[in-house]
Amino acid sequence: MSEDPLKTLSDLASDAHARIQATHQHINPVVEVRRGMRDAGIPADVMTIDCLRTRRRITLILHDEQPDTLLYQFVTIEDEVGNDFQQMALGDMTTTRLFEWIEDYFG
Repeated sequence: MSEDPLKTLSDLASDAHARIQATHQHINPVVEVRRGMRDAGIPADVMTIDCLRTRRRITLILHDEQPDTLLYQFVTIEDEVGNDFQQMALGDMTTTRLFEWIEDYFG
């Protein structure tokens, strides 16, 4: 695993995004890293993957205090963030898993 969890996650998201665009042009996800939590004093990085067509969002959070844990949830763009996050080991996240999440949730 990379020393920088955000770089690891960004690389996975970039690869998944390229695969989605190659196979599902209608999905066209928008990937963004947000600094809102850090700006609010919370030591965490947030990545959102949005589908503007379906108005759905996958939110991924990496908290500095749990660098090996990925928090995630499936919401709508309007809902922004809910309270109930699921979690998994960051090492268990793969390009294929992210691709399948995007394909299933946005497709």
